[in-house]
Amino acid sequence: MLKRRLIPVLNILDGSIVRSEDFKVHQNIGNVINQASRYNEWEVDELIYLDIGRKGTYAAGRSDHKVNTYVEIDKIIEQISKVCFMPLAFGGGIKTLRDVDLRIRHGADKVIINTEAFHNPSLITEIADKYGSQAVIISIDYRMIDSKPRVFTRFASEDTGMSLYDWVKRCEDLGAGEIFINAIDRDGKANGYDLETIQNTCDLTKIPTICCGGAGVLEDFVEVFEETNVSAVAAGNIFHFTERAYPRAKKLLKEENINVR
Repeated sequence: MLKRRLIPVLNILDGSIVRSEDFKVHQNIGNVINQASRYNEWEVDELIYLDIGRKGTYAAGRSDHKVNTYVEIDKIIEQISKVCFMPLAFGGGIKTLRDVDLRIRHGADKVIINTEAFHNPSLITEIADKYGSQAVIISIDYRMIDSKPRVFTRFASEDTGMSLYDWVKRCEDLGAGEIFINAIDRDGKANGYDLETIQNTCDLTKIPTICCGGAGVLEDFVEVFEETNVSAVAAGNIFHFTERAYPRAKKLLKEENINVR
């Protein structure tokens, strides 16, 4: 049986790591490269970076922090990869195969695509053909509408009208290697994972599913692993604000006999 994964998610906004809530409220956490170093010390299973900036620019930041800052995405990925010795997935701002090439060339092992995948589905197949399905993660943000999960794009602002489940199956058919589902209504709320939708997605597809949105306490990780067949559980805020949350979470999962890496 394949071991399951616990994955930190780091959101980049204008060159800095931020805490996210409701996809709208963002609190600056710190330097992009330093965060990667911290997680490397904890030997995390995998690391996900999501560039959630709308401008496509990266501020140089304050000079009195005595840390290096970078204003180009290729330099950011390159520097992260130098201190990140676990699988690295990078998403955000990817619109073409050339964008994918840049991220892979500078150190990403996988790319994550959201809005562009929906509006240009052939890109999924192009990436899979060039780099293999294992390099393509499709991120799907969803909101519950009339008790059913519906896909939203463009930073959760555009209602596509499509069912999460229909889009998951389409992505699998197009060559995606993994699905990353993110519950918009639970972003930053620390109210637990959407277990029903997660399990329904796992039942629907043969490719690995990563779930995100809702982690508030370490026991939330145990619950989602015990109650669903999800391949990986991702979280962001809890790892920023709870002391040594990642190593403590892994210890708890192993104590509960969850087959994690």
